[in-house]
Amino acid sequence: MKPPSDSDSDIAASIPAAWLLTGKVMHERLRPKHHRFTYPVFYVRCDLDRLASLDSGWFGIDRWRPLSLYRRDHGPRDGRELATWMREQLSAAGVEEANGRIWLQAFPRVFGYAFNPVSFWFCHDRDGRLRALLAEVRNTFGERHSYLLSANGNAPIAANTRLMCRKVLHVSPFCRVEGGYTFRVREASNSASVSIDYHDADGLLIRTALGGRLTPLTRASALAALLRQPLLTVGVVARIHWQALRLALKKAPFHGKHPAPARTGDAPTDHAAAGRPSAAARPISSD
Repeated sequence: MKPPSDSDSDIAASIPAAWLLTGKVMHERLRPKHHRFTYPVFYVRCDLDRLASLDSGWFGIDRWRPLSLYRRDHGPRDGRELATWMREQLSAAGVEEANGRIWLQAFPRVFGYAFNPVSFWFCHDRDGRLRALLAEVRNTFGERHSYLLSANGNAPIAANTRLMCRKVLHVSPFCRVEGGYTFRVREASNSASVSIDYHDADGLLIRTALGGRLTPLTRASALAALLRQPLLTVGVVARIHWQALRLALKKAPFHGKHPAPARTGDAPTDHAAAGRPSAAARPISSD
């Protein structure tokens, strides 16, 4: 699978090499006790073929800066070119239609530190249509798993496309490893969002949504975001543990770091495993 050709250079010149997404994360647990929270966040969304052009005095690529992105934090985690690695995964999965630009959306390192509960790789065709989504999920135990998703027949992914996969990675001690996720992606010229519904053996359990406004990533926009949230990435981890404490106080079922095996009722009630998923899901790697 080849990167965008030189014939796309005029289009590329009019599109920033990186965007700043400023918005919110919402997380809602529906049972047995209702629990909901919303936090302000900001992400960077980078064109992986133009990472080198982003290196500057305020935004670093593989080096310390107030904001930075390290290749070794993502994908193969060995420092190699991320665009090349992602195209290898797409080719191996047979998603040849995703032959255009690849954008990585993640929390940047802020003053050298970052933790990404989930980062997204948006893989487009040469006409700019979304053809695949890689959701790279991490937990606070140092483990990760990536889900490569595409629509049936690798058709363009629209706002009403449901991308479904079985849950593989243990994420929260308040959930079993069972059921599956349903992703929806909505993109516009100046905004973007991803919603994630998690179903366990009893049905819909958790709703998560993240999104906001897209602006070109510049020195001014990055500084403004940093001034508003100088502890963004430290706060991500702190808030995870704070919300865990709140759930414990509400006496939510606690399954620990090593939860029991999935319940036998998982398969027939799990939307992603019911035999008729609306999208293909291919595991990439897990630690």
